[in-house]
Amino acid sequence: MGQTVKWGMIGLGGIAEDFAMGFPSDQAELVAVASRKLQHAKEFAARYSAPKAYGNYHLLMRDPEVEAVYIATPNHRHGQDILNCLKNGKHVLCEKSITLTTEELKEAIQLAEEKQLWLAEAMTIYHMPLYEQLPDILKSKELGKIRMVQSFFGAAKEYDPENRFYSKELGGGALFDIGVYALAFIRIFLDDSPVSLSSFANLTETGVDQEATIQLRNETGQMAQAMLSFHSDMPRVGWILCENGYVEIPAYSRADQAFITYSDGRKETIESGKRTAALQYELERFSHTILTGKDHTSLSLTQDVTNWMDQLAKEWGMIVEQ
Repeated sequence: MGQTVKWGMIGLGGIAEDFAMGFPSDQAELVAVASRKLQHAKEFAARYSAPKAYGNYHLLMRDPEVEAVYIATPNHRHGQDILNCLKNGKHVLCEKSITLTTEELKEAIQLAEEKQLWLAEAMTIYHMPLYEQLPDILKSKELGKIRMVQSFFGAAKEYDPENRFYSKELGGGALFDIGVYALAFIRIFLDDSPVSLSSFANLTETGVDQEATIQLRNETGQMAQAMLSFHSDMPRVGWILCENGYVEIPAYSRADQAFITYSDGRKETIESGKRTAALQYELERFSHTILTGKDHTSLSLTQDVTNWMDQLAKEWGMIVEQ
């Protein structure tokens, strides 16, 4: 491997456009893109100076020049697309939700280990510089132990049974689309994974959740709550409630600021990174992992969140047997 990682991309929708803006960098270069429509792939490749465009995902996966693949296909495809990339010797960074079930993720992790390849979820929260800084601050004795974590995420989406957001077969629903952010935020700040999980959800006629509230509790007594909605653009804010104060993080999925309020009335602002560079951080950190072997994947956190979503989706009847 050279000084930069040679990347391919499959699934060329809106989020892929954002990811492609991170190229080129000191650690990564884009060499190939693939779409189910060749013309779309060619147009995308021209915009981002990728030398190769494919109208077939498997052609890109078999390209010997490609070392890592960014997957931005619909949720229901992720599990199989990950396996196909790994089987062809590619490192994989897959958009959230990384898989729809725990079983799919376990299979992917096992294959990555067998092939000695890196696998990670493209979850912005795990890669923003702010979330590298905050845990050290929260471990200080001044704020005291974390007692509760709350996360809210609303994204108003007009109900359309033909849209992927409301399709059970395509991995739709608020849980898999926006809930993954809310739960990832919670997991970062809990000392260990919750052993108690409960929820309420309102489902659409297509059988996916359109709004939900989720409660979690771990063995040390820490509690958490996530509230999700496809009906309202409610503030996407996260709260960390400690013994001696609290932390508010607005726009937490791509946060670059956190506001601390201490019990004695003092206030402090923490700033780190740039929210506009969120996907570039993903690209650079995963490329750094490949080049150096230093693990930036946060895969254990991804596993916990996937386990929770799998349990909830099965309780709500949202999992479609493949």
